[in-house]
Amino acid sequence: MLPLLDTHQHLIYPDRLGYGWAAGAPALAGRAFTLEDYQGLTRAAGVAGTIFMEVDVDEPDTANEARLIAGLARDPASGILGIVAACRPERDAGFDAWLEQAADLCVVGYRRILHTIGDDERSRSATFRANVRKIGRRGLTFDLCFFARQLPVALELVRACTDTRFVLDHCGNPDIAAGAAEPWRAGLRPLAAEPNVTAKLSGVYANVAPGTASLETVRPYVEEVIETFGPDRCLWGSDWPVVNVQGGDLPSWIAAFRAILSGYSADEQAAMAHGTAERTYKVRLPAARE
Repeated sequence: MLPLLDTHQHLIYPDRLGYGWAAGAPALAGRAFTLEDYQGLTRAAGVAGTIFMEVDVDEPDTANEARLIAGLARDPASGILGIVAACRPERDAGFDAWLEQAADLCVVGYRRILHTIGDDERSRSATFRANVRKIGRRGLTFDLCFFARQLPVALELVRACTDTRFVLDHCGNPDIAAGAAEPWRAGLRPLAAEPNVTAKLSGVYANVAPGTASLETVRPYVEEVIETFGPDRCLWGSDWPVVNVQGGDLPSWIAAFRAILSGYSADEQAAMAHGTAERTYKVRLPAARE
């Protein structure tokens, strides 16, 4: 079985950290989604390693989240190869100190949630861009999480930080529920033209209408991203447990992704399953392969 590297693994520990945003998601509210839960879902599905993705914890817990996951990652059995940690590039206060602290926490990149905070102007500030450039100078990535209508703002950030490697989360968040290919398509193509952007094939199950998460629903959007960026600039992410919010689940998303992969050459499949992710986040799956 072709090994998968999951670049968007969320773990939720409500007894340890605050997740205020989850109160608005009935499938997630008040529930724990632990490493053990994840491994139970993926053990037989060919997931050979993961990159933990920050879960937009409440502000006091930003550093605590990275420390908690770094502790889990010290056990090779965890499968966690790296952490994309939360950061606040819009503020100079404490930013450099956090980059220094995180250097010992298995951090391979950073993310700042921008699509749900009601302010897509934040990334246009000189402070934000200067701090994202600092991330690039450390050889680390910055994940882009924008709504489709905000992709022109994401493009501005990418062009302002040409030495930073960016990963576009969730296929650029197409509004699949509304069947709205535009403005998503119009925003996607210019981003693909920028050589420092890679696309993450993730998040699509969370963008469908309730009860419609399926291969047939998401395939056209995922395949358009692959066509636009090319297989060697696409990588995969589970977005678990957010994958559950519209009635989908992780096993069915893995099965759908494998079905999509089957239409490509062996080299292209390997790139999207793990190769591009290894190169982008500078990690390696365990030596055992297929």
